Amino acid sequence: MDKSKEYQRLKQLVEKHNYLYHGLDKPEVSDFEYDRIFNELLDFEKQNPKLKTADSPTNKVGGVVLSRFEKVTHRIPMLSLSNTYNAEEIIEFDEKVKKFLNTQDDIEYLCELKLDGLALELIYENGFFVRALTRGDGVVGEDVTENIKTIKNIPLKLKEDPELIEIRGEVLIFKEDFVKMNFQQEELGENIFANPRNAAAGTVRQLDSKMAAARPLRFFAYALGAKEGIEFRTQKKLAEFLVKNQVPTMEQFNSHPLRQVCKNAAEATAFYHSIEKIRSELPFDIDGIVIKVNSISVQDDLGMVARSPRWATAAKYKPQQAETIIENIVVQVGRTGAITPVAIMRPVKVGGVTITNATLHNQDEIDKKDVRVGDSVIIQRAGDVIPEVVQVLLEKRPKNSKPYHIKEECPICQSPAKRGEDEAVLRCTNEKCPSIIKGNLKHFVSRKAMNIDKVGEKIIDAFFDNGLVQNISDLYKLDKDMILSLDRQGDKSADNILASIEKSKKTTLSKFIYSLGIRFVGEQTAKSLAEHFLNIESFLELESEEILKVPDIGPKVAESVLNWTKQKENKKLIKSLLQLGVTIEIASRNKSGPLLGKSFVITGTLEVGRDEAKQVIEENGGKILSSVSSKLNYLVVGSDPGSKVEKAEKLGVQIISWDDVKSMMA
Repeated sequence: MDKSKEYQRLKQLVEKHNYLYHGLDKPEVSDFEYDRIFNELLDFEKQNPKLKTADSPTNKVGGVVLSRFEKVTHRIPMLSLSNTYNAEEIIEFDEKVKKFLNTQDDIEYLCELKLDGLALELIYENGFFVRALTRGDGVVGEDVTENIKTIKNIPLKLKEDPELIEIRGEVLIFKEDFVKMNFQQEELGENIFANPRNAAAGTVRQLDSKMAAARPLRFFAYALGAKEGIEFRTQKKLAEFLVKNQVPTMEQFNSHPLRQVCKNAAEATAFYHSIEKIRSELPFDIDGIVIKVNSISVQDDLGMVARSPRWATAAKYKPQQAETIIENIVVQVGRTGAITPVAIMRPVKVGGVTITNATLHNQDEIDKKDVRVGDSVIIQRAGDVIPEVVQVLLEKRPKNSKPYHIKEECPICQSPAKRGEDEAVLRCTNEKCPSIIKGNLKHFVSRKAMNIDKVGEKIIDAFFDNGLVQNISDLYKLDKDMILSLDRQGDKSADNILASIEKSKKTTLSKFIYSLGIRFVGEQTAKSLAEHFLNIESFLELESEEILKVPDIGPKVAESVLNWTKQKENKKLIKSLLQLGVTIEIASRNKSGPLLGKSFVITGTLEVGRDEAKQVIEENGGKILSSVSSKLNYLVVGSDPGSKVEKAEKLGVQIISWDDVKSMMA
């Protein structure tokens, strides 16, 4: 074997996976497999030290800096941790620490969760949040301040005000939120996310902070970067500082501690096992625990090795995977007509949960993984929630196997199915398709729409299948005898259903517009439409020139809304709802105040809190927008502003200060 060529191969393989994971957020291998490859390179260099070169990925933290963001050098490098994969290796880590310190005394450790998100550094100066950086390559990070300011659980001002403190942690998306996000992505014909980590990383790297604001990002802190004017004796003291200053941290789950000071390696090992038992129950992803020497001064004594601190290690868990057989592939139809293939599998347990099916998303995904009926596959729960096919075991494929292709017709109504421009999914073209009608009915009664809480999905199916409800107006034509005609419906249940339908008749314009299920119209878009048109009559008579004046609405959404309102059948439906007693409150728009008719976007840190500034502007008649466009009147700039300034300058948007706003109000 040519050792030089083998070394180059290993280096290139590690660099490839570094780029896929850190640069593109599209990993092709699991963390476990990556660590195996990385350790193979480490072992090779140990055995062949003369071959090791300065550009080896073992000399740096994996990752690249994306050119579309400003590059900023970390004051202290954000290094990655060495990994262990079992309890025995935790003991080995402890022994190495003791050996380096030349002691046999017990070492106290702080143990906490290893979150599976995007590493981030928050920089506070004199207590004010001024900048957010991704890890990047560990030395240079990406400035994502504007996107991070949209995360609701990050404080813009600490209670204490050290001259400088850099707080490090993880941006992540909870499992339940991830499921909802992917469902929305599929309904809109957009690409779905592989897992919550990819979704969080992709969102943080969006150029438009409006996208970040619309997604359920959360931040949790666990570490420290540079600091001035403050000292911490232990990791525990740092954790107490974070809690006191309302910086979000992982404390406990269902009374189970998620952080613990352990007196020795045995206690750290016990914590490792205890977290593994509740891992699948946690509302967010983890891939292990982190074990840190608790004493900061002892950390300083231990120092660093090439790419990792000697005083910490990540004790990981193996991926929750299982092998099963795909017995069939069926397709389902959503409320927008999206046709989604689903693998029906031989039941198998993954992470304590029995899995029987997994979404295959679309034909592109099926082709990419070459999934076929009869295949033996490895599955795992993406984000420990959604079952996904990880790998097809080609060596076990039946000889008579054939590629699977989704028919270009709806499986429910047999109407033609077409793939829209720039879309990954096929859609049923028949608006009268039973699945589309049922989907729209279920959307209409949902909590964020008309909130008919006693009418669930099964009842909608029963109403439709028995011919009682064929469109949303039929819900308001139901009587008690009609409901009692269904199986398993008694007097009390019928009364509850009718009461919840009656209660829903009084609603707001924004909720009503959202409930109609117009494609691309989410809650915020519905609110913007309501604030602009004020009443349902004006909304139904809108013209193309007028809708494009609505803030935050682009051509794609405008076209969808126009197409919906121009259909006579939809206008007839609204008229029927109003005649059946649905009352829609006229939306209010502040019609007085010195800022009336003016729109604002805020960037940078103001002398008042961001929420307070927005409230003041709106109370004085102004409107807050989420992004810079040619429709914007003013960009309000504070200290350390982001990329919005450059965009505003290009578009000719007037740039002002908070003092200018106060002068306008005066």
